Amino acid sequence: MNLNGLIILITGASKGIGKTLANTLNNKGAIVIGIYNQTKIEEVYDTYKCDISNEQEVQELMQYISHKYQKIDVLVNCAALSMDNDIYDKSKKEFMKVLEVNLGGTFLMCKYASKLMDKGVIVNISSTDGEDTYNYLSLDYAASKAGVTNLSRNLANRFKNIKIVALEPNWVNTDSVLEMNPEYLNQELKRVGQERLLTKEEVAKKIIEIITNGDIVSGSVIRMDGKNA
Repeated sequence: MNLNGLIILITGASKGIGKTLANTLNNKGAIVIGIYNQTKIEEVYDTYKCDISNEQEVQELMQYISHKYQKIDVLVNCAALSMDNDIYDKSKKEFMKVLEVNLGGTFLMCKYASKLMDKGVIVNISSTDGEDTYNYLSLDYAASKAGVTNLSRNLANRFKNIKIVALEPNWVNTDSVLEMNPEYLNQELKRVGQERLLTKEEVAKKIIEIITNGDIVSGSVIRMDGKNA
């Protein structure tokens, strides 16, 4: 698949993996629509403010895209929230907020974007935490990412005309990770057997491979665990 001229919608495009991916795709000639919620995107591509956990806002976003672009070729769900703390300090409100954004938001974006996709690709960013690298401090995040992986597999069965893939990276060198206590981060990397931090550029490259490589089939779950230096 040629990226030039593709209408590509990216959530969480104001920072981290989403921002790196949006800039990379923009430079490759794609028509990028970057979605943000709190941190405004100061880039040359199209941007739109939307809380992806709010169904009405997602519907309004899709109306905007339908009017301006008529279709979506690719959706990449990068937006995610974490609120790490111990179970006895974590309220139900906090727990549900993480699920509403990470899982509920991914569901809403897939549901409404699919109506503007005759074919194309959806990439949902999950995490190895949804499989086996979870930490009790982030049990809500891990639960949400397990849900994203399962949701992706189910949607691949529902939408036969769209390639839907879940990508599960481990620790990535995003700003929030680099701001963590170095000792704690090193302990976590050793605990899960990760030899190095993945880079945002590596993850963006893998997403682009999923979009363009016809050998990667719908329903695939692709793991990036950083175990090779």
